[in-house]
Amino acid sequence: MSQRHLTILTGASRGMGLAMAQQLLAAGHDLLCIARHTNDALAAEAKQAGRQCEQWPHDLARADGAATRLDTWLQARDQRELASVTLINNAGLIPRIAPLDDIPVDQLKDAMRVDLEAPLLLTSAFLRATAAWKVPRKVLNISSGLGRRAMAAQAAYCAAKAGMDHFTRCVALEQAALPNGARIVSLAPGVIDTDMQVQLRGADAALFPDRGNFVGLKEKGALASPEEAAARVLAYLQRPDFGSNPVADVRD
Repeated sequence: MSQRHLTILTGASRGMGLAMAQQLLAAGHDLLCIARHTNDALAAEAKQAGRQCEQWPHDLARADGAATRLDTWLQARDQRELASVTLINNAGLIPRIAPLDDIPVDQLKDAMRVDLEAPLLLTSAFLRATAAWKVPRKVLNISSGLGRRAMAAQAAYCAAKAGMDHFTRCVALEQAALPNGARIVSLAPGVIDTDMQVQLRGADAALFPDRGNFVGLKEKGALASPEEAAARVLAYLQRPDFGSNPVADVRD
């Protein structure tokens, strides 16, 4: 029975997520992509490459349904068909860029759900459904430097990414005690030229003291392209020592 690498990827419809999906297909991986919207071009690329690419349109601000579906979907898989299985929690959301008391409650709730609750629920479902599998299992959480340093007008995003880092540390301890525990890492990929950076540069400077720093990164050409960032992240994922440091920077 031929064996295939399976990667589950959130936020795969654009930006670094789309670039990772395209590069994974080119490397011979089958994909399950979870995002608010499907991507027809990605489906066409998968067909041309002869790879499986299932896409679930789902708003990860309501991640419990996606987690339940993922659990059921994985339990129906035959692990003998697979050489490895990986979950990449990449989807992210920034609410209005402003002091905490100036952000609508609904935006705060959605940001915390997408940036922290969804990765936690999907990781739980992934680990539970594959607990008895013998193939290598990995979880890669896409974090941020803002999870490791404070920034005004970024309380929700900083808090969510800090929470992601710390739940990764906890799960790494749990999995290390198991015979075939998954390897899990929360990885900061660096500054990337995505829609999120556009949002930061377009913020009201009166509400966001660090706006000038983000404008400067763009003007100096210091932002990596989504394709460059995706290549670095996927290279880190393939390192033999992946998981030895549960909270890492792509430059480590």
